Parts: sequence; C-alpha cells; structure tokens
Amino acid sequence: MKNKWLQITLSVLSLGLAVLLMVYLPQIVRTLTGKDVSWADIGTIFTSLGAGEIALMAALWLLSLLAYTFVLTNSLPGLSHPQALTLNAAGSAVSNLLPFGGAVGVALSFAMTRGWGFANRSIVVMTLVSGIWNTLFRFILPAVGIIALLMAGQVPNATVAKAGWTGAISILALVAIVAVALYWQRAADVLGRALDRLTRLLRLKVDASGAFHRLRADTAGVVHTRWAGLSFGMVFFLGFQWAIMAACMHATGAWPGLAQSIAVFALSRVLTSAVVTPSGAGIMESGVAGLLIAFGVAGAPAVATALLFGFWTYTIEIPFGGLALGAWALLRRRNGRNAGAEPPSAISKAT
Repeated sequence: MKNKWLQITLSVLSLGLAVLLMVYLPQIVRTLTGKDVSWADIGTIFTSLGAGEIALMAALWLLSLLAYTFVLTNSLPGLSHPQALTLNAAGSAVSNLLPFGGAVGVALSFAMTRGWGFANRSIVVMTLVSGIWNTLFRFILPAVGIIALLMAGQVPNATVAKAGWTGAISILALVAIVAVALYWQRAADVLGRALDRLTRLLRLKVDASGAFHRLRADTAGVVHTRWAGLSFGMVFFLGFQWAIMAACMHATGAWPGLAQSIAVFALSRVLTSAVVTPSGAGIMESGVAGLLIAFGVAGAPAVATALLFGFWTYTIEIPFGGLALGAWALLRRRNGRNAGAEPPSAISKAT
C-alpha cells in the first residue's frame, strides 16, 4: 500500500464497485430474493418522507456522533468532546472514501492529535483502546441479534434454536474472556497460555501470548480506569444508530418487529467490515434489504430503508467530515501564522 499509484488504482476500483452496487441494487435484490424492485417505487417512498421524519433522523444521527465522543475522550484523557467530534468526523470521511481507509484515518488522527499537543504514546494508546472496544462490540452485536430472534421465536425449528443459543453464548463468552483478561492479570496469564497452546496446535510461528501481553501493557491504564466510560459511549453510539434504522423502517413502512430490527441492525454493522468497498458500501445495503425481505417486508420499502440508513451512517459523514477537516486545517494554519507573527520576547515569556 506504499505505492501511490496502487493506492489510487485500488481507490478508484473500490469506489467504482460501490457505485455499481448502489446503482444496480434493485437488480441485486431481485436476484437474491426474487422480489421485483424498481427505482420508481423507491423514489415514490422517498418523496413521501415528511420533514418531521427527516428531522428525527438527523437528530438521532447527531446524538450518535456525540455518543461516540465519549469513546474517544475516555481513550485519550485530555481530549475535549469538540476535538473528539472533529477527529471522528474527519476519520470517518477518509474511511468512507478509501479502501483500507482505516490506516489513512489513523495517520490523520496522529496529525490532528499531535497538532493539539498530545504525545505519540498517548495517541497510540487511544488508537489501540478505541479499536479494541469497537471490535469487542462488533463481536457482541451478532450475538445480540441472534438472541433477539430466538426470544421472538423467529427460528424454523428446535435444532436451529439450539444452535443459535450455543453460538450466541459462545460469542458472548469469548468477548467476556478477552475483556476480563484486559483488566485482570491472572485472567491475562490464563488467556496467554491458551493462545500459546492454540498456536502450537495450529503450528503457527507466532508469539501470541507475548503479543497479547504487550497489547495489555500498552492499554492497561486506560482500560482499568475508563472501561465504564468506553462502554457507555459504545452502547449509546450503537443504540442511537439502531434508533436511526428504526426511524428509517417506520418512515418507509418497512418495520418488521423489534427483534427483527435488532437482527437487521446487527447484520448491517457486521457488513461494514467488508473491505472490498469503503466501509462496505453497497454490500451493507444489499444485506439489509435481503434480510428485511426475508422477514416479510416488501421489496421497495426494504431497499428504501437500506439506502436511507446507508445515507445516515455512511454518505452524510463524507461532507460532514470534510467540513470538520477543513475547519481543523484552517484553524491550524491561522494558529501557525499567529505563532510566527508573535514577537520573540513574547514567545520567551510564554515559554
């Protein structure tokens, strides 16, 4: 990825694929589900949206952004909520435009936070901790979706139900083990030995326990003191995002039920991990529409919901992040000019 022309080529191909998936989304849904969907039907649903519904979605979107600032401010002590909002918006804009955009987002985070006076070590810890918490909750979501469907009786038979409970409990147990090991030394030692046994069994030449203990050492201080704030931020961030999806479903007439909406939301967040397009654009919408139709929703409302939800969790973040990045760059340049114009006597006194 160090080759610039390779980066440009991959970016163009990835964005092109995302555009094609969106343009041909009705045909893709028809192939996957057999349901006829047209852009005319989808457009009719969009034109029927009221100002109040759009305002509600916008408010929930802003609340979700504010909720995530608690993850960043707890990952990097001293970071303000406005700074966290700017950091998240700019990073999301980059990630939503480039394949493997997370790496570019990390580099941008370093530039922005260093410009605010934070040390490299603290920035690395912030990146690790926020990444760990995002990963843990991304593992939890499928389990929550499965449990919601099981409790609502949305399974074909007892065998599938048993497999669902087993899978959901196994996922939650794995997340709990990792979370406890990050916090408790004895649990970390046990997990480290288990990882070593697993790597020996798989004949991998990797120091798994050493890598885990280094990760734990890097993040121990923040995890020990700020795990509650990190979890609070993630729970409310994902909760508001689910609320956006619920609002989209109600507005388009695609509400499938509470348990089903949770399952669809869980799938949508998992599909954003698909790196073939930026943030899984196009892939997420196809999966959401397909699952909604499987739950009995008509084709046009299902696709309209997927597109509307994609707008509030992907598309709008690009211009918003661009504005945030532009404001940061403008303030940085202005502050640089002010510092350069300050007389030497004043600089020495400030020092």
